[in-house]
Amino acid sequence: MDLRNLQPAIGSNKKGKRLGRGQGSGKGGTSTKGHKGAKARSGNSKKVGFEGGQMPLQRRVPKFGFKNINRVEYKAINIADIEALAIKQSLTSIDIEVLRSVGLISRNDKVKILGNGKLTQKLEVKAHAFSESAKQAIEALNGTVVKL
Repeated sequence: MDLRNLQPAIGSNKKGKRLGRGQGSGKGGTSTKGHKGAKARSGNSKKVGFEGGQMPLQRRVPKFGFKNINRVEYKAINIADIEALAIKQSLTSIDIEVLRSVGLISRNDKVKILGNGKLTQKLEVKAHAFSESAKQAIEALNGTVVKL
């Protein structure tokens, strides 16, 4: 057996129906599409959401709200997480690169430090935004807050 002997199994390849090739074929005339109507015509396709002429759902339901294109989304990190990270890796300065290397944030995330948790050591924290309580907690221990 070699490549020139290969052929499909018997009965595995069937010829497609040849529609619209005359009355003798048994599939001529209407070509299995029935009589008249949009579905019998060429180029027939309904729009997405078309409901037969009835007012479609997406036009019946009222619109509301909007998407603010100027919104800035921050990844929230609590001072409890920063404290745990500083103790675990014995750090005195926490910045974006440290948070990224640990896997707390992704490449393009902006970071906001929130004040949930307790801080026990002096730290220099660099981030894009700080909540008021986080700022107070860091500065209470003579730490520094650097806004990027």
